[in-house]
Amino acid sequence: VQLQASGGGLVQPGGSLRLSCAVSGSTLDFYAITWFRQAPGKEREGVSCLSTTDGMTYYADSVKGRFTISRDKPNKMVYLQMNSLKPEDTAIYYCATMYGFIANRWYDESIYDFWGQGTQVTVSS
Repeated sequence: VQLQASGGGLVQPGGSLRLSCAVSGSTLDFYAITWFRQAPGKEREGVSCLSTTDGMTYYADSVKGRFTISRDKPNKMVYLQMNSLKPEDTAIYYCATMYGFIANRWYDESIYDFWGQGTQVTVSS
């Protein structure tokens, strides 16, 4: 299984970006696709998750109301639309997936089996 994250870049505060995660290498359905981020000097944190079985979405409190996760199932793509970006959103963003899903631990990186390479998001004026 391969994950390819893209769409990062430099944006001014208040701006928007859309990240993409392409999933390939397997015909199996995944149970969840999650976006994580890691800022310099900080631990990796869960940002948003989409459960592919029931369509439920999950968000970190810090991004609720600003970020939206969605998917294009036929094309095996998952997107993270990020609006009203803040300097504190600056980080490397990763997408991850797994064969099983534990909803109440969606933010726990240890339960994920596959990771993309990350894409840099920088929010700065």
